[in-house]
Amino acid sequence: MQRFKALVLAKGDSGQSVAWQEMAEADLMPGDVLVRVSHSTINYKDGLAITGKAPVVRRWPMIPGIDFAGTVVSSTHAEFKAGDEVILNGWGVGETHFGAYAGRARVKGDWLVPLPDGMSAHDAMAVGTAGYTAMLCVIALERHGIVPDRGPVVVTGAAGGVGSVAVSILSSLGYHVIASTGRNAESPYLIDLGAAEVISRDELAQPAKPLAKERWAGGIDAVGSHTLANVLSMTSYGGAVAACGLAGGMDLPSSVAPFILRGVSLLGIDSVMAPKAVRIEAWRRIGTDLDLEKLASLSTTIGFDGIIDAAHDIVDGKIRGRVVVDM
Repeated sequence: MQRFKALVLAKGDSGQSVAWQEMAEADLMPGDVLVRVSHSTINYKDGLAITGKAPVVRRWPMIPGIDFAGTVVSSTHAEFKAGDEVILNGWGVGETHFGAYAGRARVKGDWLVPLPDGMSAHDAMAVGTAGYTAMLCVIALERHGIVPDRGPVVVTGAAGGVGSVAVSILSSLGYHVIASTGRNAESPYLIDLGAAEVISRDELAQPAKPLAKERWAGGIDAVGSHTLANVLSMTSYGGAVAACGLAGGMDLPSSVAPFILRGVSLLGIDSVMAPKAVRIEAWRRIGTDLDLEKLASLSTTIGFDGIIDAAHDIVDGKIRGRVVVDM
């Protein structure tokens, strides 16, 4: 029987521990598709899970990792057969079901989507949940009528995973992108990705006024808290903001003023349990709207053994763009 290495989180009387273990396919959780994992990635949620800084994991022990790309080894699911290239994002994998940071993963076939034509497994994980979420945000803004002619779009946490991909996609679609970051040294990087302006996150970090000067038609926010409140207060009449993250906090210290006086809409974006049809459309759009050269410039690659250090770095705000794990 094939044996493989896995990163395992455990919880005991002394708290959470993380260690490498050797496992067999029989040790995996139930599912109708067995996948050889070739690539994964590090998302902010993965960092929280491995460091224990937030209660992401809800089953112990747990193999973390919410994303993977790989090749089907065996399947009893009607849509997949051995040899198929597949992607997984979310569905509680790495939280309640054994996740990506292992040589094998057994999951439900309904959780998988085919690897898009022309995209490598490495590219798919350079996108990962962060980039897939960014695409969901862009689609939500488009459906609300926030097109380039409506005016600028702000992206918060712009140097992070979601933000970097969002800046790249929006600029490729012709939007005037205002990138907000707390790392001023990343301004050239964001300009290279397509940002027309870069502003300091300090402009959005203080308690928000009920209404402030209108600065943008829409926004993609991965930060939450005061940042999201300020973005809403500065959104122009009839605009919309897609909210998908909580790096700055889960609270929203705002008022109803933007909603009832300017008709601003707050669009909630969930990537974890999004229906399969929505996922396939998002990945199709990623294949057409994301510049692969830009994707390469916003991503770095590490080995399996670098996961723990990278998890600490992403929580500490030390990672720019996307990190691909070559398994």
